[in-house]
Amino acid sequence: MYLSDDIRQRILAYLPRYPSKQAVTLPALHIVHDALRCVSHEAIREIADMLDLSPAQVHDTMTFYQFFREENAPLGQTRLWVCRSLACGLRGGEELLETFCQKLHVQPGGTTKDGKITLEFAECLGACEGAPAVMVNDEHRHCVTAENVDGLLRELQ
Repeated sequence: MYLSDDIRQRILAYLPRYPSKQAVTLPALHIVHDALRCVSHEAIREIADMLDLSPAQVHDTMTFYQFFREENAPLGQTRLWVCRSLACGLRGGEELLETFCQKLHVQPGGTTKDGKITLEFAECLGACEGAPAVMVNDEHRHCVTAENVDGLLRELQ
């Protein structure tokens, strides 16, 4: 078994909450991804077995959302999203993304050499009132500008 007993139990705990086992696919992917920073082929097979699905069905769900990373490109310790919505774009979001790329020496989708930060862009973070916005793991940060990037990066290191 690839998945730990703890991960398996956390997935199984969702079964009573949903009308079918298939409906637990997305929560199961999140549990595995949060714990392991990626979803391996072996994890896909084990999720499929637990939910009476084919591995292809689990993989289809995983790739549809484009949120989950595969084992060949795991997430760093921190996931840093930069919003590219219209509101953020008009207030400097694209320049902000470029500043992060330069400071971290990675392109969007890349992880720093030390494995600490994965930089990604989001089409919308739903934080237009605080444009330009970023999200650090699950926490929104509003009104981030090129001038305060260094402070944010020091905090994340």
